[in-house]
Amino acid sequence: MKIFIDTANLDEIKEIASWGILDGVTTNPTLLAREVERTGKRPNAVLREICGMVKGPVTAEVTSKDAEGIVNEGKKLRELAENICIKIPVCKDGLLAIKKLRDEDIMTNTTLVFSANQALLAAKAGTNFVSPFIGRMDDVGNEGMEIVDQLVTIFDNYCIETEVVVASVRHPMHIVEAALIGADVCTIPYNVILKMLDHPLTDVGIERFLKDWGKIKPK
Repeated sequence: MKIFIDTANLDEIKEIASWGILDGVTTNPTLLAREVERTGKRPNAVLREICGMVKGPVTAEVTSKDAEGIVNEGKKLRELAENICIKIPVCKDGLLAIKKLRDEDIMTNTTLVFSANQALLAAKAGTNFVSPFIGRMDDVGNEGMEIVDQLVTIFDNYCIETEVVVASVRHPMHIVEAALIGADVCTIPYNVILKMLDHPLTDVGIERFLKDWGKIKPK
């Protein structure tokens, strides 16, 4: 399973990329606005810098609502770097834009997906990625991972090449569940990636080994 980081924070991306585990980055207008405020850099400058840190897809979300505006915005964003992937909310105009951008070999990621029907339509339109928001579904009492299971099965049934990106991840178990189901990608916030490393038995083991080693007197 590929691991993307869900942030626009340049420091966080640089750190996780240095571990050698990062396959891509997902951003959205909220995350990008935070980094612009934090650094004082322009949005496009932040995106260019991110694209230089990773070889995989870097999603940049459109803010236009009509198909023509989405396409035009997508083309301009694509000029920033080869690995820019245009993030488009699932809707009628979004589907039209996805088809037009795909015809020009521009990557797209369909976002704010909350049903298998939405994801199937986006896949048929030619999107490269669909992003079901599992955490938000959990928040309103639904079983978010259920849609991931449905999508993996449907796409496997028909050899659909669109990749399933598990988004809105809240905790490390979401990642384990996504991997067990067979999701293609999990996009994970920085703090949750750090939590993936944590285990109390690891901490105890390190402390015990170092304590035992400290008992040895150097010759």
